[in-house]
Amino acid sequence: MPHRNALSASKTPDQEKVLAAVPRGLLPLLTAAAFLIFAQAFMIAPILPQLARAFGTTPGTAGLAVPAYLVPYGVMTLVWGPLSDRVGRRPVILGSLAAFTILTAVTALADSAGTFIGMRVITAIGASGVVPIALALIGDVFPFARRGRALGWLFGGMAGGIAVGSTAGALAEPYIGWPGLFLTVAAGGVLLLVVALAARVLPATSRPATVPPLRAVAAGYRSLLRSARGRRTYSFVLFNAVLHSGIYTWLGLYLTQRFALGPVGIGLALLGYGIPGFLLGPLVGHLADRYGRARIIPTGVALAAACALLLATELPLPAAALTITALSLGYDMTQPPLGGIVTDLPGHRGQAMGLNVFTLFTGFGLGSLAFQALLPTGFTTAFTIFGVIALIAAALAVPLFRGERAR
Repeated sequence: MPHRNALSASKTPDQEKVLAAVPRGLLPLLTAAAFLIFAQAFMIAPILPQLARAFGTTPGTAGLAVPAYLVPYGVMTLVWGPLSDRVGRRPVILGSLAAFTILTAVTALADSAGTFIGMRVITAIGASGVVPIALALIGDVFPFARRGRALGWLFGGMAGGIAVGSTAGALAEPYIGWPGLFLTVAAGGVLLLVVALAARVLPATSRPATVPPLRAVAAGYRSLLRSARGRRTYSFVLFNAVLHSGIYTWLGLYLTQRFALGPVGIGLALLGYGIPGFLLGPLVGHLADRYGRARIIPTGVALAAACALLLATELPLPAAALTITALSLGYDMTQPPLGGIVTDLPGHRGQAMGLNVFTLFTGFGLGSLAFQALLPTGFTTAFTIFGVIALIAAALAVPLFRGERAR
């Protein structure tokens, strides 16, 4: 975490109050929480074949567990964001982390596909207040000119969670079973709660003197979408989520059908997914702070498009694994810079970030369903359609984000 004196030149009075009470362990704690929650979310897709066998159902039915988690997660952020603006960030983050821990442990007891999918819905509702409100808290503490690097750490934690969740889930499931995966994540949640409560690393943020009525909350969301900057940013958050989730969710099945890989082989092939963001997240954020987001976002979309089109070809296994790693880098070059723009939109920051994560996770859910709808035509056709649409989006992003230059 940057030294507080380095931020003093551009702090507002409210930021001075918050920074004065921010322990140095804040950013590591938030990064670890993001890591754990995303590891839990993304360890499902690679083990869909095993879940289908465990519950006596088809991979398509088991695959519904992915949107069953992602869509409610996104919807609930519309509640957590405004709630954190009213009661403060700390109680929302702690309460949601506790709910995530308990519900993740209970999921290990599911004995049917229906129960498992239902628990994914409930867990999403409880867990969805940690990461988006952590993003809003970073927006409270760090000025915009230095916010990219801090967000880079948090998004790096998410990327690391994706990498570890997708890989470790596939590699560990044959040894500890899918219930063991959930119990391991729950144990990590307990550890984070103990650290957060014992070390008191989460600052108490200010609360409004008066609570705005619900119609004011609705008006706040309309205001965010009324500006051209808000509309284009949220639109690309949605599209980017559909693009990456659609491809990622079904990579396990793709690797099984294309290369006849088992769980260990799938885990090794997915090893690179999330690693670029984990290693380079702060650097990408620093580049966004220094040079702006005008070039980074279109380049990231174009890279993802190229990866989708490459996966549509008859790649050998090593080349496919490298392409999957590059696909992850495309996400890391788009979603964190888009999140940085969201923290700079006018209005309540918790509400803005709540709408961002709602858009993001709704896109995640829709993406997995959209790609699944194309699967009857084959992976080649599905990858090609996604890739061509992404190329068009990359071209559109160049003029749309031209104004997002360094200040």
